[in-house]
Amino acid sequence: MTLEWKVVVDAADPHAQAGFWSAALGYEIEDNSPLVERLLGLGAVPEAITTTAHGRRAWLDLAAVRHPDDPFEPESGTGLGRRLLFQRVPEPKTVKNRLHLDLHAGPERRDAEVARLENLGAKVLRNVAEQGGTWTVLSDPEGNEFCVQ
Repeated sequence: MTLEWKVVVDAADPHAQAGFWSAALGYEIEDNSPLVERLLGLGAVPEAITTTAHGRRAWLDLAAVRHPDDPFEPESGTGLGRRLLFQRVPEPKTVKNRLHLDLHAGPERRDAEVARLENLGAKVLRNVAEQGGTWTVLSDPEGNEFCVQ
């Protein structure tokens, strides 16, 4: 038996993080607007827990990105494959991540990929060269570390 999964990332601004990571990975921002609109129309949720983000109705405190080739539920827009979910939390990031993403660009594309990510809002923290390989450690706009190999 296999399980579906997602990586959940705490965020100050989940919609900005979804925008960064969708551009960084070539993923799609999930469109939850059909579900949000339906629940609002039924009076099942208050307007206060929604917002407009990326040109459509969305949950105020949640935003997700999914791989464009993976299946999703049309009724909710929720991805059923590779996805990142950003959830709003009140506290800022204070320590090093215990989990991070490694992006594999390859040695011939690493510098160009790092430059592209910097243009999207990432910051280079350091370059690493060890016997096991070389990579660049970056942080996303909210300070979450990730690597480009």
